[in-house]
Amino acid sequence: MTLSKDLPNDLIDSLLSNYKKPEDLIGENGLLKQLTKALIERALQTELAEHLGHEKHESITNRTGNARNGKSRKTLKGEFGELSIEIPRDREGSFEPQLIPKHQTRWTGFDEKIISLYSRGMTVREIQTHLAEMYGIDVSPTLISSVTDAVVDEVKQWQSRPLNSVYPVVYLDCIHVKVRDTGSVRAKAIYLAIGINMEGEKEVLGLWIAQTEGAKFWLSVVTELKNRGVQDIFIACVDGLKGFPEAIEAVYPKATVQLCIVHMVRNSLNYVGWNKRKLVAADLKRIYTASTVDEAEQYLTEFEAEWGKSYPPIAHSWRNNWARIIPFFDYPPEIRKIIYTTNAIESVNMSLRKVTKSRGSFPNDDAVMKLFYLALNNISKKWTLPLRDWKPALNRFTIQFEDRMPL
Repeated sequence: MTLSKDLPNDLIDSLLSNYKKPEDLIGENGLLKQLTKALIERALQTELAEHLGHEKHESITNRTGNARNGKSRKTLKGEFGELSIEIPRDREGSFEPQLIPKHQTRWTGFDEKIISLYSRGMTVREIQTHLAEMYGIDVSPTLISSVTDAVVDEVKQWQSRPLNSVYPVVYLDCIHVKVRDTGSVRAKAIYLAIGINMEGEKEVLGLWIAQTEGAKFWLSVVTELKNRGVQDIFIACVDGLKGFPEAIEAVYPKATVQLCIVHMVRNSLNYVGWNKRKLVAADLKRIYTASTVDEAEQYLTEFEAEWGKSYPPIAHSWRNNWARIIPFFDYPPEIRKIIYTTNAIESVNMSLRKVTKSRGSFPNDDAVMKLFYLALNNISKKWTLPLRDWKPALNRFTIQFEDRMPL
């Protein structure tokens, strides 16, 4: 069927003959809603005529003698609000409407709107209020939960999907949320891994939930990455996650584990009052911007002499973590820029915190995974370009890890 692109002016004039105010057009009983109802019901009658082989009041031509048998009423929910539709029936019950399939009570795209609102951190109650205010629709919490629960299987498929064989850089971190578990609310760690692939593009590799951070759990995470196809990681950037360096080295013995420099500086400055922060930060910067390990160690010794008595935990922390800091100095500036910080994952965590801030706690682990997965889908849509300065870094990776580069 071919439809005319433009409606005749006399038809439009006829439809708008009683138009006086906006409500006459877009109100609860306005022209648009009436026209939508009329067109849908007319289209359903056309579908039934096609199914039966004859129009209304015409002779029955099909072999079984099937004919029209009244109508049933259905209320559709959508952006136009609630719309009562009369669905034609046939005697045999064999008519399957295409425009509005059996059991459908929501207009196409309405479920996607609920999921979109949910992915932006709106609670079930907030979604209810929004839909009521915007479209005059009363949606139950059960409906919202059932719509969003449909994502759970999608999450499982995504979490088990195959991954690339090599990721030059992988960032790992965690974010804590409150989850109801066995009758009480507990703080749980949500672990997140983001890889930089050979094209310099960011990719969320997976999400994991555990009660606490620990070597045993991290070993299971890294093993899962291996089982999903990741054969090699050049550099893993972490925020001092307890047990992770040992876990990743057990599965990827050639990988370099680099402690996030920005986190080291941030944690150090927690011990310093505002009046001294700039001075301390400047002296710490001398350490991590040094050209060589020996130069960096000399600056650390000078830092201890200057600030050791006033802020003993700072130098103590840098000394204790020195073995995980110094790999940074083995690389040229092009690679240092990328592994200097876990900001690539910190910015993601910041976005995730925004979508969870209005929630006191989650009812279960599935609810956490569901929201985080949907939120990450929104976040990753902005990752359309490779990392800045990726090509020079890739050239360096090619030289530094020549025997480990994928063919």
